[in-house]
Amino acid sequence: RVGTQIGNYRLLRLLGEGGFAEVYLGEHSYLGTHAAIKILHTRVAQGDIAQFQQEARLLANLIHPHIVRVLDFGVADHTPYLVMDYAPGGTLRTRHPKGARLPLPTIVEYVKQIAQALQYAHDQKLIHRDVKPENMLIGRNGEILLSDFGIALIAHSSRYQSTKDMAGTITYMAPEQIEAHPRPASDQYSLGIAVYEWLSGNHPFQGSFTEIAIKHSFTPPPSLIEQLPSLSPALEQIVFTALAKDPKARFANVQAFATALEQASLSTETEPHSSQPPSEALPPIQSAIIPPNQPPPSHSEELVPPIQLASSSIIHTSPNQPMLPTSKLQPATSSESGHEPAERGISRRTLILTAAGTATAGIIGAGVFWFTRPSQPIRLPQSTRSPQGTLFVTYREHTDEVHSVAWSPHGKRIASGSWDSTVQVWNASDGGQVFIYRGHSAQVNLVAWSPDDKRIASQSEDETVQVWNANDGSQVFIYKGHTAPASSVAWSPNGQRVASGSTNGAVQVWNANDGSQAFTYQAHTASVWSVAWSPDGKRIASGSYDHTVRVWNANDGSQAFTYKGHADHVSSVAWSPNGQRIASGSGDSTVQVWNANDGSQAFTYKGHTVWVCSVAWSPDGQRIASGSASPDKTVQVWQAV
Repeated sequence: RVGTQIGNYRLLRLLGEGGFAEVYLGEHSYLGTHAAIKILHTRVAQGDIAQFQQEARLLANLIHPHIVRVLDFGVADHTPYLVMDYAPGGTLRTRHPKGARLPLPTIVEYVKQIAQALQYAHDQKLIHRDVKPENMLIGRNGEILLSDFGIALIAHSSRYQSTKDMAGTITYMAPEQIEAHPRPASDQYSLGIAVYEWLSGNHPFQGSFTEIAIKHSFTPPPSLIEQLPSLSPALEQIVFTALAKDPKARFANVQAFATALEQASLSTETEPHSSQPPSEALPPIQSAIIPPNQPPPSHSEELVPPIQLASSSIIHTSPNQPMLPTSKLQPATSSESGHEPAERGISRRTLILTAAGTATAGIIGAGVFWFTRPSQPIRLPQSTRSPQGTLFVTYREHTDEVHSVAWSPHGKRIASGSWDSTVQVWNASDGGQVFIYRGHSAQVNLVAWSPDDKRIASQSEDETVQVWNANDGSQVFIYKGHTAPASSVAWSPNGQRVASGSTNGAVQVWNANDGSQAFTYQAHTASVWSVAWSPDGKRIASGSYDHTVRVWNANDGSQAFTYKGHADHVSSVAWSPNGQRIASGSGDSTVQVWNANDGSQAFTYKGHTVWVCSVAWSPDGQRIASGSASPDKTVQVWQAV
């Protein structure tokens, strides 16, 4: 779009891109002034333009010293866009990279300004839905400006219900927002997560998309005092009040949270020390809404899942299909943000290969997968003579946590997706790097090879699914069909189509060659966290937060049946190799095995004590491996038939 005209503005350059919008620097044709032009990834029917104009007026009327001002609004070729003040000072994420601990007075000042903006918006009956450091801009005079109310614009419209369900970023998302019931207290929770991160240098909840979502809903945040012994209990309690699972248990409003934090800070003399090493500092960026689209620096950035892709599930694949691992459920340690000696342990940015036998159950983080020796043996060092568990390769080129790993179908290469915003392709035999794919502008949560070995699909926190050449990294296309973040991705067995589920409950089936959409399946009422094709490619099973697994026709989306045996969310779905049975793991701590043709239940496995986040069949269909969350933290292998 660079060089084109939208309204009175000529687009000069791309500033940033996300799942909901592209942001350009624009120059007014007559006045010569600059503004940020935000082009939404939503097409508006002619009859709906008037309503979008009405919604845009709500944003334009948000006139506050700590909110980025909307100057104009329009629709060009059925695509809505916003003209906004341009803030060249960058974001708080660029000023304070991940891992930095901020002095308490600095945190209090940030919270005071952002809370004022949020309270003003709440008083206007508007919820932001995506409060995070990336959306906190630095104004020309050093003031903090809250941006990206564009998500609120889309989500506020009653005509676009599918985008309302779960717009936002999972790392900062309140439990009720995950369940599609956002309220003003949801923004307070998100700001509380930011405060926790600024105090400790860590997010309170880490892992894959599914793992983080479950922790938001059920797991208390780790103690701040254990990480910062000098922090006062009063301050910790204030942060934890903002992070209460029940929105009614939080502060009465976001301004009350900011006031309580400021008052407590005045009564304490202890502050966390700033720990922003120069080597991790980010260069300033010029972005009004979203950080610019550029190759990521060597330090870490920031979230979602890997799967066959369900956010934390791995589906069994045959020797001719890709392995699809998942992310790890584990609290951050000092080694994640510091530089500990290698002999003290293996960090989450390190990958190891070991000798493991012909058919082995393996784990990548909290995910489980089976892999088999391909028909053409891979020449690995001593692979035919080494005892099980022999270390072959350690890959250390990532600069942040590795959350998805996939073997190529021919078994010679490995692709690893990381929170350093890259996918790195390297040789399985010696760890030699082949190339780095830098198409994403945020953490990569998931990677999957196409069955023909020629392409890779990667899903990122930048809310895109990108398909690219597995041999040289050249981009094939970016799929932007989702109106909410993608949470699961799976290639069809013949590699011609891709199915991707999202947090708004929709599953989209699209052409893997050009990204053209075939159809959207919309029967689920909550986030879809696992998508799996049947071995013959004729049906798709999708597991959801709505406690169901739905089996449907892969060609037209017609419903076959709904499996309702689980009492909690379904996080992983896997077809047996012969396509006759389906295994589903759930938050109810069970794995249920049932008939893939009519949903009649075969049996329920109850070996786990907490939610089961991943399941996979052995290649011969005789056994199942299932992985569970903390505190169980086990992978259990058991007889399937």
